[in-house]
Amino acid sequence: MEFQSFSLFIFLIFLLQSLLSFLMKRQKPEKLPPCPRKLPLLGNLHQISDSLHLSLHHLANRHGSLMLLQLGSVPTLVVSSAQIIQDIFNHHDLIFFGRPPLYVAKRLFYNFSSISFVPYGEYWREVRKIVVSELLSMKRVQSFKHVRAYEVNKMLNSVIGSQTPVNISKVILSFTNNLICHIAFGKQDDGLHRFHNILYETQQLMGEVNIADFFPWLSWVNKFNGVDARLEKNFKEFDTFFDQVIEEHRDPSRLKLDHREDIIDILLRVQKDQTQSVRLTNCQIKGVLLDIFIAGTDTSAATIVWTIVELIKNSEVMRRAQNEIIDIARGKENIEESDLPKFSYLNLVLKESFRLHPPVPLLVPRETTQACKINGYEIPAKTRILINARAIARDPLYWKDPNSFKPERFFYSSVDFRGHDYELIPFGIGRRSCPGINFAVLTIELALANLLHCFDWKLPHGITREDVDMVEAVGLTVHKKTPLLLVATPRPR
Repeated sequence: MEFQSFSLFIFLIFLLQSLLSFLMKRQKPEKLPPCPRKLPLLGNLHQISDSLHLSLHHLANRHGSLMLLQLGSVPTLVVSSAQIIQDIFNHHDLIFFGRPPLYVAKRLFYNFSSISFVPYGEYWREVRKIVVSELLSMKRVQSFKHVRAYEVNKMLNSVIGSQTPVNISKVILSFTNNLICHIAFGKQDDGLHRFHNILYETQQLMGEVNIADFFPWLSWVNKFNGVDARLEKNFKEFDTFFDQVIEEHRDPSRLKLDHREDIIDILLRVQKDQTQSVRLTNCQIKGVLLDIFIAGTDTSAATIVWTIVELIKNSEVMRRAQNEIIDIARGKENIEESDLPKFSYLNLVLKESFRLHPPVPLLVPRETTQACKINGYEIPAKTRILINARAIARDPLYWKDPNSFKPERFFYSSVDFRGHDYELIPFGIGRRSCPGINFAVLTIELALANLLHCFDWKLPHGITREDVDMVEAVGLTVHKKTPLLLVATPRPR
């Protein structure tokens, strides 16, 4: 009986959608962007694989760089062209400023209290101002210099003396997690292993396909497929952890590590500031904290690992990058942040790594706040927007031999990754771009320079460069699917 009722329910939904489609066709048709052939109810979902950005890239190659898909019940505009991105953000920035109400993000980020997922409005403006001026300004980033040096040195010591191939993927992720914990909590190692496990589950939940994001009226399914239970467990673990560290920071007798403010100290100080137009609640503080961890750990780790993978597969690039570091930092024990601006070739390597392997290949989804026209096509209000940064960075119209790792392509190019050039947007574009770019780039450069300065890296015996796979793991941030194992030989300095 239950099965028959469910079958009848699906049939009625199908009938209703068919009727609506028929009525819409009788109305004056809009000139919508190209769309692959759709199925009833599913729309274009059957054409999407686990690797969403690759699926969308393949579809765009056949149907165009401005493509309107129907993903379940959600109209979704896919943008895969720098020229179209330029048109959007020069003329329709505010219209493309919204955020869709993603199911997991709503719960984990305290009803969209973070910068990444909060809808446009007064709270977004105020919390972004707090993050940009108080947490991630260049002055504040520089104030964490000693923390970065400490964590880099700890990372290097974890590699020294290893008798077996080093799991670089694990070493780098541990480094970025420890760094953010140190900066946010003022803690180095105390009790953070549990936090790392909680964070890993958060990243898994954020990266998985959720039926409620394509069929909002089917969100009840998450109560039966285990998603709600995992989500609630993860939320409560994070919430309890954050409550604990916030209470520790409110203790007036607490001794600050290095006698400096950490991120929670800063947020609590801002919370008490009577001049702020928005008074942060504890839940909003926790939402901002989680955003910093999600954006600051996974993405930097993925970029460092992919860069090392490309250096291993391109030995001449590796040799050139190491020789530059050796020449400039000769006689130094470790690379210091003051050395980084001198490494011109390493900067080209990083640019090329961001181009081929943007850590978040599909930028955080947007949503149109009202109808508009792009390239002569009508874009309805409440359309979800997916910007394929990876496809744009491999567009042969802008990049010669786009799938090859060639840092030299930037020798005579002014294109950079800081959001001013539409061909290369790993940190996003416009006012919704990542505010942590200065912190991320400094962390990545410092870690890479020291790993290349202190060690020679080789593949384990019997493994060739051709054996190193480039398969990507599924997730919001794209990691290498299989861990990168390398033999580290300390270099004389």
